[in-house]
Amino acid sequence: MKQIAIARAPLNFHNATEVAQWRMCVGCGACVYACQDKKLSLLDIEGEGLRPVLSNDACGSCNDCVSVCPGVGIDHQPVGRGGEGLINELAQSWGPVLEVWEGHASDGDLRREGSSGGLASALALYCIERGGMHGLLHVGSDDQARFKNKSSFSRSRAAILAATGSKYAPASPCDQLQAIEEAEGPCVFVGKPCDVQALRKAQILRPRLDDKVGAAIGIFCAGTPSTQGTIDLLRQHGIEPEQVEELRYRGRGWPGTFAVRLKDSTEWKDLATYAEAWGFLQKYRPYRCYLCPDGTSEFADIACGDPWYRDVGEGEEGSSLVVVRTARGRDIVRAAIAAGYVKLSRIDPALLQRSQRELQYKRGAIWGRLLTMKALGVAAPRFQGFSLFRNWLRIPARDQIRAFVGTARRIIARGYRQAYDYPSRR
Repeated sequence: MKQIAIARAPLNFHNATEVAQWRMCVGCGACVYACQDKKLSLLDIEGEGLRPVLSNDACGSCNDCVSVCPGVGIDHQPVGRGGEGLINELAQSWGPVLEVWEGHASDGDLRREGSSGGLASALALYCIERGGMHGLLHVGSDDQARFKNKSSFSRSRAAILAATGSKYAPASPCDQLQAIEEAEGPCVFVGKPCDVQALRKAQILRPRLDDKVGAAIGIFCAGTPSTQGTIDLLRQHGIEPEQVEELRYRGRGWPGTFAVRLKDSTEWKDLATYAEAWGFLQKYRPYRCYLCPDGTSEFADIACGDPWYRDVGEGEEGSSLVVVRTARGRDIVRAAIAAGYVKLSRIDPALLQRSQRELQYKRGAIWGRLLTMKALGVAAPRFQGFSLFRNWLRIPARDQIRAFVGTARRIIARGYRQAYDYPSRR
């Protein structure tokens, strides 16, 4: 991409395209929903991610697209977190936690096809079939380009099953929040941490949306690689993206494989192990992902992720952690157990920390990264309520130095003191 000379990052942004120009966009799509004049759409910039672009008409002055943007900053306070039963010793590193469970979907297909235990899908299905909710907004495959993702609104087990599995490529479920706002009843939302953050901001902006959000289920996330990562990984195995009929980053077992089904075949081809595929793809994560302190969906009612505190045995079926974050989430989990949709056992909450050590380290390094960015005049997100400095003090001195030096080198080498001149208008 070309670069344009802007001497210093702005303190405030006028619209979502400015956020993206300064590499702070997380690609959630909430700005598209929030734009009153419908002048924003998303463009997949293959080396970056899904980014907002304006129509040819001039942007208005409402600033709603920035107000719902989690890329510019996140604050626990407006969302009203807190309450009885919180596990205080986890709060500084993991946000609000009421309970931690481990288990899997009772539905064997959901369990196998899901990323680990299929619990996010199973809990969403319970909410629709037995919990009185109208539908589910989540992410599935794009029918026009099967190696890409697209937001989906589902109301059946078949539709949910078709969209199972991790999406290690850009996804923007918040671009379709209008589907929840216009639904006949409360709905479920499933997304990454930044997607749930955007949902909560949008709920504050739009009371009609707030009335229709029945539950938010978040997934653990270490960052979203760009589409270019998927393209390069496919080509490394001699496959062009246009040949792909179906793609799985993992699943079909635990943790599963990076696998494809080509348009001229009915058979799946396993191309790489989960570890090999993620080791390749993670290099394609935009830098904004390295600045996110929320890797476990702290703003969700329920969060799901892998129990990496132990080794996965050969042929072992999938299992997931479930982190209950709100009273609403607790009610859903217990009702889903009673109704037979999930099989869960309470576990020691300390296993959350043992399962996600890398996410805890990242949270500790963020304070130093942000300080370096601000010192060099680079746009940096604003975070409140994440105890970043206290987490910073927990990491070794060598890692603190690495956070400063590594960030400075990246900023200078990659030209982050200038804004990207990406195609912000159609």
